[in-house]
Amino acid sequence: MTEPDLKKIAGEELARQGEKSARIACCASTGCLSSGSGEVMEALLEALSSHGLADKVEVVPTGCMGLCSHGPLLGLEIGGEDGFRFLYQEVNPLLTRLIVAEHLLPSLEAGGDFPVPEFLSSHLLPLDIPFFTRQEKVVLANAGRINPERIEEYIAAGGYRALEKILREKTPDAVIEEVARSGLRGRGGGGYPTGVKWRNTADSRGGEKFIICNGDEGDPGAYMDRSILEGDPHAVIEGMLIAGYAVGAQSGWFYIRAEYPLAVERVEKALKQARGRGLLGKNILGTDFSFDCRVRLGAGAFVCGEETALLASVEGKRGTPRPRPPYPSQSGLWDSPSCVNNVETLANVPAIIRQGAGWYAGMGTETSKGTKVFALTGKARYSGLIEVPMGTTLREIVEEIGGGSSSGRPLKAIQTGGPSGGVIPVSLLDTPVCYEKFQELGSIMGSGGMIVMDGADSMAEIAAFYLEFTVDESCGKCAPCRIGGKQMLDLLKKIAAGEGNARDLSQVRRLSEAMRRGSLCGLGQTAPNPVDSTLRYFEGEYLNLLKTDDD
Repeated sequence: MTEPDLKKIAGEELARQGEKSARIACCASTGCLSSGSGEVMEALLEALSSHGLADKVEVVPTGCMGLCSHGPLLGLEIGGEDGFRFLYQEVNPLLTRLIVAEHLLPSLEAGGDFPVPEFLSSHLLPLDIPFFTRQEKVVLANAGRINPERIEEYIAAGGYRALEKILREKTPDAVIEEVARSGLRGRGGGGYPTGVKWRNTADSRGGEKFIICNGDEGDPGAYMDRSILEGDPHAVIEGMLIAGYAVGAQSGWFYIRAEYPLAVERVEKALKQARGRGLLGKNILGTDFSFDCRVRLGAGAFVCGEETALLASVEGKRGTPRPRPPYPSQSGLWDSPSCVNNVETLANVPAIIRQGAGWYAGMGTETSKGTKVFALTGKARYSGLIEVPMGTTLREIVEEIGGGSSSGRPLKAIQTGGPSGGVIPVSLLDTPVCYEKFQELGSIMGSGGMIVMDGADSMAEIAAFYLEFTVDESCGKCAPCRIGGKQMLDLLKKIAAGEGNARDLSQVRRLSEAMRRGSLCGLGQTAPNPVDSTLRYFEGEYLNLLKTDDD
């Protein structure tokens, strides 16, 4: 196969885009598709054709554009401007036809700016609100901007240049050192230093080595990894290629839950395109490096987010954890050295290689470097997918980027980290986003779920909801998780119903400690977090529900 010329491919793609008079991006992520963006896309293509604009306007189905609560979104870029000059919200087919006829067409005929008609202006999103201006996008730099199903657009945006750079200029050890100096830590929740994990895998002796992308995102309210895979799959593939080169692996696996059909489809398509361009397979970019990837579907078991359970599932076995050590870096997939990285972790790697470890380490805090993607949901005025530098405070995220309460009631708490996380009260909103700070407060950053709650939310009910989830998702292998979780849930439901007493509450605390100390894996060890954190900050709510001796 002819060695791909990335500069030539990028130049041809940019020239093709430059021939267009305008560019319209239509969000084609799962969220907007569920709100009707597929019909919006059809109406857009029909309207452009009817006005003779089909050859003049580039229509780009993109990944998540961020502001999910206001979708479907339609972005207009007119006159070759770098970035959307107009962003329409809550678009439907009729509104789409009006935008083309009353805004786009007059703008193109005038050869420049054309005032947005008043009846359309109410559907415009102001681009100077903090939701857009306070973000710092590294992982999401391409999401909502490029067509994730065209490898040429990814290459034109600088894609696969990091891979080319390391294959031409860096040894595997130098790549590991660069990632280590960047301070990148695992974005799946554990926060383990990525460079250390790569080094451990590279130093392991054994047979074939593997890179596994963990896309088994299962936290309620979380959709960061899904959106990255849907919006920029080639960035994750490039990250896997770089990891493979660094640790000495030639094979990779995408482990994606089957409930993410669009993510699976786009990853499969991206893999096929990369092979077709000679960026996967044998002798990549004319070098001795060979690497290829395959997709394995997960059946939706939350416990398979744990590394050893995930590896068992890839092997075709029941997804249950095993004791560690040995760690996957020494004995993982089919007993071979394996490096398991989260989707967001891998998506950071190409940017780190392109711009350098110092650039990445310049963002964030002393111990938490770079940026973090969050799914900001719940009772926030602006909710959706955001990316902020580590060290940004919860107050900045919720009150500025999120626009504060959407219900009109005062905010009460923020839940982070999903079922393994905890609740942080509004009095601690000045806490910076940082692995250690969240742990001090009894929560975790997790993969990035962040749910805003107001005064109408019962903390006892919230704790029971998350515990019921982990009880359902327990693999049942160890007694502390299998039995302790069910016993604690029964007690919580009893308390929430007003039938509990002080002895029940004391028993909840004892069960929590037993689960933490005795559970085999992180699911059982962290399952009590929502309970413990709500007891820590909102104990009064529990006490008010208890029966007294006089009852």
